[in-house]
Amino acid sequence: MKSSIKIFIGLVFVLIVSCAKNPFTGKSTMAFVPNSQIFPSSFQQYNQFLSENKVIKGTADAKRITTIGMKIKTAAERYLSANGNVGYLDGYEWEYNLVESKELNAWCMPGGKIVFYTGILPICKDDAGIAAVMGHEVAHALANHGQQRMSAGLLQQLGAVGTQIAIGNKSPETQAMIMQAYGVGSNIGGMLPFSRSHESEADMIGLTLMAIAGYNPENAVALWERMSALGGQAPPEILSTHPSNATRIKELTALVPGAKKEAAKFGVTFK
Repeated sequence: MKSSIKIFIGLVFVLIVSCAKNPFTGKSTMAFVPNSQIFPSSFQQYNQFLSENKVIKGTADAKRITTIGMKIKTAAERYLSANGNVGYLDGYEWEYNLVESKELNAWCMPGGKIVFYTGILPICKDDAGIAAVMGHEVAHALANHGQQRMSAGLLQQLGAVGTQIAIGNKSPETQAMIMQAYGVGSNIGGMLPFSRSHESEADMIGLTLMAIAGYNPENAVALWERMSALGGQAPPEILSTHPSNATRIKELTALVPGAKKEAAKFGVTFK
């Protein structure tokens, strides 16, 4: 048991010192797995996904996705360079693809691999709507949210090991009950709020990027109002990986002035 405790303490120390800094918020973030290991796997999974789905090429919509994606990427480069983070995007391999699907979704994998589903385009409505979604998805990659989720998962597993060590002398029934409680508690009290915070952070960063790229950030609010108008059932916010539509609209509305102010530093203004 003593050796297990020593190993546990050693792992905790290693994880604590494995931190990075988010250049958009200035906050320290968990970085237990380096991007040098994450990116190759991400790129491989992305290519596999493309090979298994219908990628739309050469159409006006496909070209819009690439054009707007490049503008968001350039906005990110401008912001990072202006704030002393030259080279932050080293290793990123940007790629934008439109994929046929009825899903109202888009995503960006670690390293800048982006997919837009055709199903979300009517909700986006126009280039500004696409830029709002693109900015949000790119923000996930820029803030290394994938890396942080992996790190949080490792931390949750480490917590389970620590809990198991602490209850080692309990009866099997008691151990099972405590471990089940740990699983539920760490998910509702830890992993889900962590995920929701990532979504809110990506909204904030995404607004800044779309504004610097020349798209009025007010369009992000309008996008989520259209999304909310679709209706449909959603789990209670406390049990969801995402903020509710109402929370999101409220937060985005409050963030718009700051995004415009940031864009003005780059000579971009809106009426």
